[in-house]
Amino acid sequence: MPHTHLASPLFDISHGQGLRQFAELALALVLSSLIGLERQVQQKSAGLRTHTLVGVGSALFMEVSVHGFYALLGADGVALDPSRVAAQIVSGIGFIGGGLIFVKKDAVRGLTTAATIWLTCAIGMACGGGLPLLALGATLVHFLVVRGFPKLFSERRRAPFVERVELRLSYRAQHGLLGRMLEMCTSSGFQVTDVQVETGSDDQVPAEVLLRLEGPGSAHALVEQLTELDGVRGVSLGRESDRTE
Repeated sequence: MPHTHLASPLFDISHGQGLRQFAELALALVLSSLIGLERQVQQKSAGLRTHTLVGVGSALFMEVSVHGFYALLGADGVALDPSRVAAQIVSGIGFIGGGLIFVKKDAVRGLTTAATIWLTCAIGMACGGGLPLLALGATLVHFLVVRGFPKLFSERRRAPFVERVELRLSYRAQHGLLGRMLEMCTSSGFQVTDVQVETGSDDQVPAEVLLRLEGPGSAHALVEQLTELDGVRGVSLGRESDRTE
């Protein structure tokens, strides 16, 4: 006579629907939300909602894998392998991660966010699989890597101090003098962003030029060099300092 197995009651809390399972889902919710919030603060393409759903969904898949087939235990010809569901979770999360990676102007974007989705999936699986300490440890590792490593290894270099200056020069109009002044500015570490020239009416009235510059060079050293040029009659300096981000 073939073996028959009665299904457990729909709301049976003794087989995979008890406080332990709800606690595991809650832990997956908290940890994945923390990771997602960090990604959203960084204005990444996948933020709070995506990471939270991935973490909780992975934990639920693990709960189903471990407890969902209890009614089939003992049935003839049935062999359960809970690891098969876990393997399919790992395969399936690759589609979400792949959608976050794109190439723009020969630069690959989204790799870190895709890896974070992958890690969040693993954290959710650890929660659903009854491994809360590993889930907590992996969450701490996430914050160490994405927030600590850039500071520890100086991956994010500080932008150089940039000076924005205005130079108003009066000079005797002669061939090649303006070109020499511009060349002196660029060789001193400045980029010329604007040039406004007012030519003198005759030899008695000097020409004037307004130069707007920006760069990490020394404005005072440049002024000293310009005043030493033959034909330069006066140099006035205006400055606006800034740090680029």
